[in-house]
Amino acid sequence: MRRILTFVMAGGKGERLWPLTRDRVKPAVPFGGIYRIIDFTLSNCINSGIRKIHVLIQYKSFSLQRHLRMGWSIFQSELGEYIDVIPAQQRTGEHWYLGTADAIYQNIYSIEQEQPEHVLVLAGDHVYKMNYAEMYAFHQENNAAVTVGVIEMGKDQAKGFGIVEVDSSGRIVGFEEKPANPKTIPGQPQRCYASMGIYLFNRLFLEQALIEDAQRRDSTHDFGRDVIPRAAHSVRVMAYNFKDENKKASKYWRDIGTLDAYYEANLDLVQVTPQFNLYDRQWPIRTYHEQWPPAKTVFADETTGRVGTVMDSLVSNGCIISGGQVRGCVFSPDVRINSFSKVEDSILMEHVEVGRYAQIKRAIVDKDVVIPRHAQIGYDLEQDRKRFHVTESGIVVVGKGTVIEEPHPSVAFSGT
Repeated sequence: MRRILTFVMAGGKGERLWPLTRDRVKPAVPFGGIYRIIDFTLSNCINSGIRKIHVLIQYKSFSLQRHLRMGWSIFQSELGEYIDVIPAQQRTGEHWYLGTADAIYQNIYSIEQEQPEHVLVLAGDHVYKMNYAEMYAFHQENNAAVTVGVIEMGKDQAKGFGIVEVDSSGRIVGFEEKPANPKTIPGQPQRCYASMGIYLFNRLFLEQALIEDAQRRDSTHDFGRDVIPRAAHSVRVMAYNFKDENKKASKYWRDIGTLDAYYEANLDLVQVTPQFNLYDRQWPIRTYHEQWPPAKTVFADETTGRVGTVMDSLVSNGCIISGGQVRGCVFSPDVRINSFSKVEDSILMEHVEVGRYAQIKRAIVDKDVVIPRHAQIGYDLEQDRKRFHVTESGIVVVGKGTVIEEPHPSVAFSGT
């Protein structure tokens, strides 16, 4: 694995996650209380024995760079290990990255300098567990020039993904982006292979393919749309069926590209038996941990209703539940819930404070927001749409640093 050079694509705008991506790139969006989305890809790298990593950034990257510097400076440079953050540099012209293939092409000098045997390209905005060493072994055993990580899904789910067409041996013979009538797996007419955005290349072939793609005027300079379909006609391109290290009955891979998908994936973590296991010591997910004290609950006066309770929730360090009620929530560090308030089925990020008597349900509240006394969020979606972003399924999203006015006393909610 030390002869593999890895690129993590972390420059996407994540427009469908706005306003969470208003001030940060998608891989830097918090997930599961203490993590950032990119932590899952990087943890897969560490757990797979990969130690040479370039993270390619482009848009609104300050938060991501800070997280990587503080949480991922764990490599031994004297042993040839590194995680380098490479910003878009316009090395081949006046344009920024035009597509995934162009992003690697603009950094082809780093491949030439390292001279690896293989190059692994990963997306930095998916949540899953995967041992890339097993994909590498499959690549070697099948004498492939390119191997594409794929996951099985139902034909009815496949229309929003890049779909891989394979023959009976697993060799890729076609590749379509979001087809209306997706190709199915041989012998399984209701199942498809969707691309996971994971590509393993023989280095010499990749360099040649990138140079050729850069010279084509009819190319979008994307691996899925251009490089992989052309490669399938000239070299051996194999599909690697995702083997899940999550060890559940169904495979877990999430492209949490929409607010509703993001909300659902977070709230799944508070279930009695969540689909994604954060507690597997054999496949740890690492991140940066700021120095916060333990979480605590305060007050237990049932006669006045001033009770600090937490049920079915993830509560990070530094949180204080001071006489409020919390159920089915995911809290990042340093969240404070004040007396007589109620928060249900919600995601609250760092430094959020909920005032007395406030009520919140089915909401995502980004960092540095103070919810004033008596405020209600998630109870009147028509009123919420005038102040915040509301998704199709009715999730209210409060952007980072939003200033919320305290309700007029005549309309304030006064219950417990």
